Amino acid sequence: MSTIYHLTRADDWEAARPSGHYTADTLASEGFIHCSTRAQLLAVAGRFYHGQTDLVLLAIDTRRLTAELRYEESEPGQWFPHLYGPLNLDAVLAALPFPPGPDGSFTFPPQI
Repeated sequence: MSTIYHLTRADDWEAARPSGHYTADTLASEGFIHCSTRAQLLAVAGRFYHGQTDLVLLAIDTRRLTAELRYEESEPGQWFPHLYGPLNLDAVLAALPFPPGPDGSFTFPPQI
């Protein structure tokens, strides 16, 4: 199974659930939803979300996506998955609370 990950605020995730699809702010502003591979996730979380306490980690099955997924070089040598359309919720394998540790850093939830 090919799984990618996306971090979002718990409120945004809850708001998306009734509609059956999720759209991050970046879909409107940049044209895609930022995602990460497992290898990239903790660095992304530390860089952009350090200490935030209201996060949900979405584990996404790439085979179930209805929008186009592209791996694009965002930083030299770093190819990140970008979803070019709304995330259909039936592609979400798990939505897990993603709290930081006491120092503000993140670790993988035991379920991952």
